[in-house]
Amino acid sequence: MALIVDRKPAEDGFFMPGEFEAHAGCIMVWPYRPGSWPHGAVAARKAFVRVIAAIAKSEKVYVGVRAEDMESAESMLQDIDNVELFLCETDDAWARDIAPTFLTGREHQVRCVNWEFNAWGGAYNGLYADWEKDNRFAGFFAEKYGYTCYDAAPFVLEGGAIHSDGEGTVLVTEACLLSPGRNPGLTREQITQKLKDYLGAKQVLWLPRGIYLDETDEHVDNVCAFLRPGEVVLAWTDDVNDPQYALSHATQQFLEQAVDAKGRKLKIHHLPIPQHPVCVRTEELEGYIFEDGEDVREAGERLAASYVNFYFSNKAVVMPAFGGENEASDRQAADILRDLCPEREIIPVYARDILLGGGNIHCITQQIPAGRKDSLSVHERYMEQ
Repeated sequence: MALIVDRKPAEDGFFMPGEFEAHAGCIMVWPYRPGSWPHGAVAARKAFVRVIAAIAKSEKVYVGVRAEDMESAESMLQDIDNVELFLCETDDAWARDIAPTFLTGREHQVRCVNWEFNAWGGAYNGLYADWEKDNRFAGFFAEKYGYTCYDAAPFVLEGGAIHSDGEGTVLVTEACLLSPGRNPGLTREQITQKLKDYLGAKQVLWLPRGIYLDETDEHVDNVCAFLRPGEVVLAWTDDVNDPQYALSHATQQFLEQAVDAKGRKLKIHHLPIPQHPVCVRTEELEGYIFEDGEDVREAGERLAASYVNFYFSNKAVVMPAFGGENEASDRQAADILRDLCPEREIIPVYARDILLGGGNIHCITQQIPAGRKDSLSVHERYMEQ
């Protein structure tokens, strides 16, 4: 792996493609953390298996596993083809936020970016006290699989905080990127420039808010996503008494006035949140084991449930479903996505047990775009120019 610290991706013609574009694979991490996954992560692992099986139907899934959990992963995944397990050490299983962000360039080259990770807020409001293993994961993966990697550290960012249309437009939320726990020494304009430098962005759209009580400071991937260039899906509710109502309407108003990098007005589709709030049950709370300095849960706590937290695989939309009293909402969301993505299979996956960890299907996945792996050393790259 070549680690590039003296240049920025935009200078080399690299940019972040859209998730809806072709993939070479998907990165995931096997769950184990007792403060995220109650009752020994038994239910969480079953949910991860369902997600892996859905994605592996059309692209390879790389699953990072601790040595002590390899037997569990091998046993539970043995009947699923197109899966590769690899040994790694992480603090948790949020591949979207700790894996590299992948970029494409000329002649379909693929490189990646390593961001600084501080558990969604560091000493200010991070969700756990020790995140060093997670912070090393992106560089580890890039080196293991031979990807040239740009180092954006010490700039703090998570993969769930950005969405790209593949044509120069990037979505973020003000609530997240302007949080004092990430880059307090940088202005909004300076953060925008970082996104242009490292994602090849031409236009950064700063949505005001995300999903109510999203503990990542309202990641964009839970509230709004590109379906294709010029077209987004927005988490929505018509219930004026729901706290999400004001947040979604503020974002809608912003999007209605925005233009993308090509100067287009955006087409906005609504994807209603579950009709009934998804909350932590007492029996679930009893299954957590929290470490000192770790964010804790409470019985009855509302979780940030959203159907926008889906994953585009090569041939499908793998979307969360919550079941129970939200079965009708699940069906409605699947029907909407089926109409919006007629070329893809819609695969609802029961994901309540992922949500209990604090995120959902998009949060535990990170796509690797299709293309030619560019593993030139820095010296070789300059010699070719």
